Amino acid sequence: MIRNNYHTHTVYCDGADTPEELVLYAISENCSEIGFSGHSYTNIEEDSPFCMTLRNTEVYKSEISRLKEKYKDKIKIYLGVEQDYYSSEKTDDYDYVIGAVHYVFKNGCYISVDHTRETQIEAVMAYYNNDFYAFAEDYYELVGDLYNKTRCDIIAHFDLITKFNEGNCLFDTNHPRYIKAADAALDKLFAANVKFEINYGAVARGYRTTPYPDERIIKRITDSGKPIIYSSDCHKKEYLLFGIPE
Repeated sequence: MIRNNYHTHTVYCDGADTPEELVLYAISENCSEIGFSGHSYTNIEEDSPFCMTLRNTEVYKSEISRLKEKYKDKIKIYLGVEQDYYSSEKTDDYDYVIGAVHYVFKNGCYISVDHTRETQIEAVMAYYNNDFYAFAEDYYELVGDLYNKTRCDIIAHFDLITKFNEGNCLFDTNHPRYIKAADAALDKLFAANVKFEINYGAVARGYRTTPYPDERIIKRITDSGKPIIYSSDCHKKEYLLFGIPE
């Protein structure tokens, strides 16, 4: 059993713990490695509570470098970043990059994909005339372009758009338009040198009962032969390994 996590957030973005607290917890859980992946800075005003500021980005890099040296005899530590599609920050300093789409840009506005259920519903009503499939088509167009835009190593929570859709309560993931949009994104990413993440973050936080992506998409990924990485999308140290043993 591999007891490691590479999608880990800290107090430098929207996590609850310091990097050192997380390292010590990982050591106590017999992890051989831990990877940090702070949310990249964006200039989207609404995102300020969730992403690293420019100053925190530099502090984050320095702190992970310090911890790498301090704990090198106990655990392997990686400096990563969760690079948003709309982030323009350079990623040269990182050991790896997780690519993610958290926003869709529509009619001059950034629409959050995963902030709250209410804001998602309101945005789809206002910008898409309540057509969730049009929203999904725009979302997956960006997801399919993630590698070209970010040169990421890992695709984060591929179907993040379903965060508030437990039981298909907002839209049907078996609808032909939804399947066509998701599959088009998959086909583009299958041609790229990326891994796909099975992400338990929404399960840990009570939004879903199953991880991202859904079973149909996981089957397409495994059938493609693309590598898979398991992730807790940790925002609190007690959830560092959430779902990974299962």
